[in-house]
Amino acid sequence: MNARLLYHSAREIMKRVSSNSAEPLSRLLDGYLTYLYENNPTAAAADGIHQYDDLLEDFSRAGIDSQIRELGGWARRLDGINVSTLTDEEKLERRMLADSIRAREFALEDISLWRTSPLHYAETLANSLAGQTFFDYAPVTERARRVVSKLRQTPRFLEGARQNVTDPPGLYTRVGLESLEGLLAFVDRDLPRAFRDLEDMHLLGDLADASVVAVDALRDYSSHLRETVAPRSRASFRLGPERFSEKLRLEEGIDIPVERLLQIALREFGETQEAFKKVASGFNVGGVDAWRERKTDHPSADELFSVVEKQLEELEAFVTRKRIVTVPDHEPVVVAPTPEFYRWAFASMWSAGPFETKPMPAYYYITNVESSWLADRQEQHLRDFNYGKLWSISMHEVFPGHFLHFEHLRKIQAPLRKSNLFAPVSVVEGWAHYSEQMMLEEGFERGNAEIRLGQIAEALVRLARTIVGIRLHTEDLSVEQGVRFFRDEAFLEEGSARREAERGTFDPSYVLYALGKQMLLKLRADCEAAQGDTFSLQAFHDGLLGQGNVPFWMHRQLMLGAPGTLVE
Repeated sequence: MNARLLYHSAREIMKRVSSNSAEPLSRLLDGYLTYLYENNPTAAAADGIHQYDDLLEDFSRAGIDSQIRELGGWARRLDGINVSTLTDEEKLERRMLADSIRAREFALEDISLWRTSPLHYAETLANSLAGQTFFDYAPVTERARRVVSKLRQTPRFLEGARQNVTDPPGLYTRVGLESLEGLLAFVDRDLPRAFRDLEDMHLLGDLADASVVAVDALRDYSSHLRETVAPRSRASFRLGPERFSEKLRLEEGIDIPVERLLQIALREFGETQEAFKKVASGFNVGGVDAWRERKTDHPSADELFSVVEKQLEELEAFVTRKRIVTVPDHEPVVVAPTPEFYRWAFASMWSAGPFETKPMPAYYYITNVESSWLADRQEQHLRDFNYGKLWSISMHEVFPGHFLHFEHLRKIQAPLRKSNLFAPVSVVEGWAHYSEQMMLEEGFERGNAEIRLGQIAEALVRLARTIVGIRLHTEDLSVEQGVRFFRDEAFLEEGSARREAERGTFDPSYVLYALGKQMLLKLRADCEAAQGDTFSLQAFHDGLLGQGNVPFWMHRQLMLGAPGTLVE
């Protein structure tokens, strides 16, 4: 399906839903999801929907303006639904959908990453190509043809970036250039490897020719950023208190004054630092010195992946034995080096989309050292993969964190709750971060102070994200001040501290890791209080994950019958 047909398809959907107010909410939801997939083919593929796999997003100004208008149409149609005809759950879904539509309008009109972030374009293109490469959802020839189509569209795609991004924040330009370098390497080196088993020589030739076209376009855009955009990259990255608060309200359902959120984070940070000191006092040297000493105990670069693989075996066995959460039958988790275009992330979990019907492995990516680094830099990087901390990272990303969360999504029937397009960051990352603490509370490696210290150190980093992220965007905290906070208060190495502080400028949602964990703990405590002796941790976890991608306010309604207080 070409872009013109997609446009008319979306227009027809809009006509249908705007002309019939008696249409069931479920039909409107289905139509809206189709509309989102048509306009976000990369996100569609990540969900496991492949009708649009030969397309890239339309980031032209005309395309952006069209999306804003059409989102307004969806909002008006939703407003026209007779709420009195809806079930209680449909009323919750209607509210969730209304927030989603407004959040997307807000993202396009007010946040406007399409206007400020070269990284936005680099990551979209990288994820679009990677989705066709990493997951064998279709025969290799079919996926190769779709990659060829995307590569041929790359010049048009990047022309949109060239026209839109004229005066970004300086840091955004630098991070975008770094990501583009990784993307260039991916197209030039990794794509040919991924499709080396192709027997169709004509298709191989098309792939080679299209890769040249894409590489030339990427190099041209990188030169444009470096020579033309970088010298005038003077815009501020700060959202400001109003936009920051509105983003949290619309995307997460968090309607708590930002000043209160900062107070909560500072309180939790102080308490966590005290817990850190208490555990550290049990070592030969106390305080930060104990942690610095423990950080020297880490796998070598050559050992890192095999160590992680053994960790996953132990963690899965523990989760199953202790009945912490149901472990569905699943394909293997492959531990692998982070792709170059995604190396700003320390570790990450990539799973096939929840709508996929073919079993496929998931990928647990670890950002290892680079051979070109000096020995001191390699050692500094590996210190943040020390054994104590590495257990928490694996809990967060795989068992029982992101991977199990994604596996439970596959069992969800309702598309709205199944699609990652509606996934609240506070729930996704809150669950993963909560898993680190909960596993130790349930007895994993009880008495091992090194693992406990690593878990608390990770909690400090997540709370530091909340504090630094809020202050970066709502106050006048500088990136350098953020670096010092991560280094001096959360005990990160210099390189990791800088990466964390810089990430807060272009990923303000990272404040939600700690906030999400706190909201989950509050929900669990309230459920336990309501259920008393009948409370089951496994039932609670299975129930939470079984409700799908819904915000915490909706989880509370479904599990407690009332919204209550999200966090104390």
